[in-house]
Formats: sequence, C-alpha cells, structure tokens
Amino acid sequence: MALVKLETGGLVCPFPLIDAKKKMAELEIGDELLIKFDCTQATESIPNWAAENDYPVTRFEQIGQASWEIVVQKA
Repeated sequence: MALVKLETGGLVCPFPLIDAKKKMAELEIGDELLIKFDCTQATESIPNWAAENDYPVTRFEQIGQASWEIVVQKA
C-alpha cells in the first residue's frame, strides 16, 4: 500500500477534483491519495466524489486558515 501526495494549492475548483480523479486512476487498489488543497468548494466536492466511488476517506482535516488535507483510499 502506497501513500501518494497530490498538491493542488492555488488551483480553483473544480481543478483539485479533476487532478484527484486523474491521479486516483493511476493508483492500485489499497493505495491512498493525500490531496492538499485550498479551494473551499473542494471540502464538499472531494468527499462527495469519494463517497460516490466507494473510496474510504481515512483522514480529512483543516491544516490552516484556508487549507485542507484529505486522504482517500482506492477501494
């Protein structure tokens, strides 16, 4: 199981989600994707996308005034 980091800071929505989808397609089942973002809309769109695809969210936290990290596992 690998942890792959994806930095999307500075990108406006929907680009953090678009980049996350592309990167997730490259991962093996069981791998985790750590997505760092600062787009407020992604606080909803990324968890919703994960839920729709049955990808468990193993961590989701605000790490700054306007930045977040979420870890999504490929199932």
